[in-house]
Amino acid sequence: NLTSDIIVGDENVSISSNNFEINGTHDMHGAVDKYPITMHLEIDGTTEFEKFVTIFEANAKYNSDYQRIIAALQVILERGALERFFRPEGKMNDNVHAIPINHSKLRLYCLRISEQILILGNGGIKKTSSYQEDPKLYGYVLDLQRFEKILKESINKGYISVNKKELTGIENITFEI
Repeated sequence: NLTSDIIVGDENVSISSNNFEINGTHDMHGAVDKYPITMHLEIDGTTEFEKFVTIFEANAKYNSDYQRIIAALQVILERGALERFFRPEGKMNDNVHAIPINHSKLRLYCLRISEQILILGNGGIKKTSSYQEDPKLYGYVLDLQRFEKILKESINKGYISVNKKELTGIENITFEI
């Protein structure tokens, strides 16, 4: 089971094994709002981003890379999820990105919905030339791509709308994956 933190509009999103559940709570911060999201809810309720932090926060070997990612997230929270703060990942038609943009062995994958809405996923050490060659990193990217596809379908059907810093119509909704 995978779990993930996501910086999204105005909602807490928790994702259980076969669906995404949206629980309506929010906390306003800066240009971008950070909301915990759990992809595939686990027994401990830990999100993918929390797992990333747990693994790399105290990892001496990758501490400078980890600190670079945290510093980038602070800038994003203050200035917005501007495109220049991200490394494009995924496919041409999705919004999966990685932090940091500069040279680093450590990657954090995220889904950039807008300049005010960012969904944080998980990440890890990039040991191969592309994330597709690493089953773990590839899985993190696929989770974000699947979530984005479901979210886009819901937006296109009019169930959800994106308005600046918030996703409206998303309260108490479940997305089947």
